[in-house]
Amino acid sequence: MSSPAHSVVQSVDWLAIAPPTVTAAVGLAVLVADLFLPDARKALLGWVSVGGLTVAALTLLPLLDGDRTTFCLTGHPEACSYAADRFTLVIQFLVLGGALLAALLSVTALKDANRQVPEGEFWFLLLCSAAGAALLPASRDLATLIVALEVASLPAFALVGIRHGDRRSSEAALKFFLSSVTATAVSLMGISFVYATTGTLYLTQVASRIQHVDGQFHALAQTGVVLTLVGFAFKTAAVPFHFWVPDTYVGAPLPIAAYLSVVGKAVGFSGLILVTVVAFPSYADVWGPALAALAALTMTIGNVGALRQQTTRAYSAVRLLAWSSVGQAGYLLVPIAAAAYTKDAQKTIGSTVAYALMYGAVNLGAFAVAALVGRTRSLNRISDYRGLYASNPAAALLLAFFLLCLAGLPPGIIGLFAKVTVFSAAVDAGLGWLAVVMAVNVVIALFYYLRWTAMLFRTPETQTLKHRVPAPLTAALALTGVLGVVLSGAPQLVLRFAGTGLF
Repeated sequence: MSSPAHSVVQSVDWLAIAPPTVTAAVGLAVLVADLFLPDARKALLGWVSVGGLTVAALTLLPLLDGDRTTFCLTGHPEACSYAADRFTLVIQFLVLGGALLAALLSVTALKDANRQVPEGEFWFLLLCSAAGAALLPASRDLATLIVALEVASLPAFALVGIRHGDRRSSEAALKFFLSSVTATAVSLMGISFVYATTGTLYLTQVASRIQHVDGQFHALAQTGVVLTLVGFAFKTAAVPFHFWVPDTYVGAPLPIAAYLSVVGKAVGFSGLILVTVVAFPSYADVWGPALAALAALTMTIGNVGALRQQTTRAYSAVRLLAWSSVGQAGYLLVPIAAAAYTKDAQKTIGSTVAYALMYGAVNLGAFAVAALVGRTRSLNRISDYRGLYASNPAAALLLAFFLLCLAGLPPGIIGLFAKVTVFSAAVDAGLGWLAVVMAVNVVIALFYYLRWTAMLFRTPETQTLKHRVPAPLTAALALTGVLGVVLSGAPQLVLRFAGTGLF
C-alpha cells in the first residue's frame, strides 16, 4: 500500500529558489559570525555580505535556460507559489544588483560612522531585506506576496533608524514604520475580500475565478482589488502614499536611502504588476483609471516637490533625490496603467521594467556621488556641489551624466529612450491626456536637473581640498558609471524588454 503522503509531499527546485535562499543564508551566517568576531575584525562582515550578494546574483545565470516553477498545488501544476520566469529574473537582477551597490556604499559609510552603527546587525538586516525583495517577484500567490513584502520591509524600518542617538533617524524610521504598517493592513483586508469571493490565493486561479463572482459579491470583489493595491502603491511611493519618502531618505544612512530608492521601488512595482496584470486582469476597468490618476498625481507632485528644493541653498541634495524618486515613480506607473487599456497587457508592462532598469543604474550612481560629497560635507546640501568639477572632475562628470540620464537628455541616451518607451505606452493605450501630463512633467524636471548639473561646473566659493576616495566607493562609482555608459551606447540591452511578454 502506498503512503498517502506521496500525494502532498513534493520536491523543491532548489536552483529556482537559489537567489533569495543564498541571500538569506549569508544573512544568517553574518549574524552568527558577528557573535564571535572581535570588534577589530567586524569589517570582514561587510565583504562577506558583498560576496554573498554577488554569488546570489550569479545564481541567476543557470536559470536563463527556461521557466521554472516550484511549490505547486497538487493536481494543479499551473497554480504555483514560486515561478522563476523572465519577469522574475529581470527584477531579481535589479534587486540583487541594487543591494550589491548599496552594500559597497555601506562598507565605506560604516567605516566612517565611528561605531555609531552596529555592523553585524546592519549587514544582517540588509541581507534579510534583500532576500525578501528577491522573493517577491517570484511569488505567485497572495500570501507569499505579502510575506515577501513584509520580509523586505521590516528590516528596512530598522535600517533607517539604526544610527544610535540620532533623533532624525529614529523619527524617520517611526514615520516609515507607521505608514507602511497601515498600508499593509489595508492590503491584508483587500486580500481577505478577494479570498472570500474566489476561495483561492493563487494568482492564476484568482484571475479565472474572479471573473465569475456572483453579482451579490461583485462590490466586495471590487473593494478587495482596490485595497490589495494599496500596500504596493505605498512601496512605490505613489501619491498620496509618498509622504514618508523625503524625511525617511534624509534621516536614513545614505546607502539605505539609495537602497530604498531602487530596491524598495522594485519590490513595489513588481508586486503591483503581479496583482494587476496576473491576478486581476478582468478588473482592469477598476485599477486602470485608478493607476492612471495615481501616475499623473505622483509625477506632478514629485517633480514640483523637487523643484521647490531649488528655492534655497540650504536644502539637502538627498531630499531633492527623494522628491525626484517620487516623480520617477509616476513615470513607472504609466505603462502599468496603460496595460488596462490594451489587449496584450503583459507586453505593455515591459516598458516599466525597462525604465526601472535604467532608473536603478543611474539613481544608484547619483547616490554614490552624494555619498562621496557627504564624506566631507556632512549636511550634503545642494550648494555643497558648487564647483565639484574643480576638486573631483571624475565625480562631477559622472553626476552630470546621471542627472542628464534622469532628465532624458543626451548624452544620457538610455534615459531619453526609456522615457520615449513609457510615453509610447501611454499613447498606444489611448491615454493621450496622461502622455501630455508626462511631457509637462519632463519639462519641469529638466529645470532642477539642469540647474544642479550647472552648479557642478561653477567656480567654487571656497578652496576645496582633494580627498582620497575609498576603494568600495570607487567601485560603486565605477560600476554605475560603466553601466550607464554601456546602456546609453547599447540601449537595446534594456529596451528589448519593452513591448515583449515577460511571463
